[in-house]
Formats: sequence, C-alpha cells, structure tokens
Amino acid sequence: MAQPGSKWPGSKWNDQRVEGMLGTLLQTGVVISGIVVLAGGVLYLLRYGRVPAHYETFDARRGSLRDVLGVMRNAWHGDGRAIIQCGLLLLIATPVARVLFSMIGFALEKDRLYVLLTLIVLVILLYSLLGGAA
Repeated sequence: MAQPGSKWPGSKWNDQRVEGMLGTLLQTGVVISGIVVLAGGVLYLLRYGRVPAHYETFDARRGSLRDVLGVMRNAWHGDGRAIIQCGLLLLIATPVARVLFSMIGFALEKDRLYVLLTLIVLVILLYSLLGGAA
C-alpha cells in the first residue's frame, strides 16, 4: 500500500520525509558553517587581535586564499582567515547540497519533470558559482 504523499506503492520516499530531510540539511549546514567561522574568528583574534590594523596597506589579493585548495591547505595548518573562509564556503555549499538532494529525492520518487527542473536549477547555480557569469 502506498504511503501518503507517495506516488508509488511501497515507496519509502514521500514529500514529507524529503522536506524534513531538506530542512535538517539546511539547518545542519548553517550551524556547522557558523561553528567553523566562529572557530576561525577566535583563532584569528588570538593570533592577530593585538596587532594594530594598517588600513592604508590593504591588499585583497592574498594568493593563498584565492582558490579552494589553498584555503583548505591553510585551514589545515590553523590559519584563522582560511578557517573563516572554509566556513563561508560551507555556507555557500549548503543550498547547492539542498538542490542536489532535492534532485535525488525527486529521482527516487520517479518524478521526471521535477528532476529535470531541479537539474536546470543546479546547472544555473553551479555556472554562477564557478564564475561563468563574469
């Protein structure tokens, strides 16, 4: 017998379960990214908190933090700025993971139209994130 909200008999995937999992995914992503940013901020303040700021020599082009691998490498070595940036990358990745998970949920429900629409949204998201709209 089919579960409520399910299109196929015996399916464990229904709209309510997918929505609950998506909500948990979003909450978890935001909380984890916040914890990572907070930890990076604490490390940054412990290391540079007493150093006076020199606003006249701002350089936004720090080479080691311009790509994901550089950020991960520096975060692994305890660089507070890189850890903060990792948290922000996690925050950006959270809605992308939501769209990807939605597509998987629609595929398991065998809803081809929504799989196609979600795939289009995912492609647009990834295109914009990877600098295609520069």
